[in-house]
Amino acid sequence: MPRQLITSGSPFEPEIGFSRAVRSGNRIEVSGTAPVVNGQTAGVGDCYAQTKAVLGIIIKAVEEAGGKTTDIIRTRIFLTDMSLWKEAARAHGEIFGEIRPASSFIGTSALINPEWLVEIEASAQIEG
Repeated sequence: MPRQLITSGSPFEPEIGFSRAVRSGNRIEVSGTAPVVNGQTAGVGDCYAQTKAVLGIIIKAVEEAGGKTTDIIRTRIFLTDMSLWKEAARAHGEIFGEIRPASSFIGTSALINPEWLVEIEASAQIEG
């Protein structure tokens, strides 16, 4: 299978020069994904809502690349305020509680937009 580029329509993709996700063979890598829905920050001030929005964008990208939520094997969750980790963890657990990918919670001082509390990267491996 040739390399497949997946776009989410983010205005940052052409500006920065990246794809929301890239599929190469059976591997899908999803770029750092922020809580941007219809060009606006989703859930301003609400880490749980932002995490749900981000995971929805990630799952859509994985599916567009031919994968399923159950193919996700790794998530990396970047938070601007580590005291909010339980909110992000609750949203993550609602989706991945049975799948249980390898996961990291990483504190960072800032993201591109100060309204963003969370940004997530993901990796998927399609079997077969």
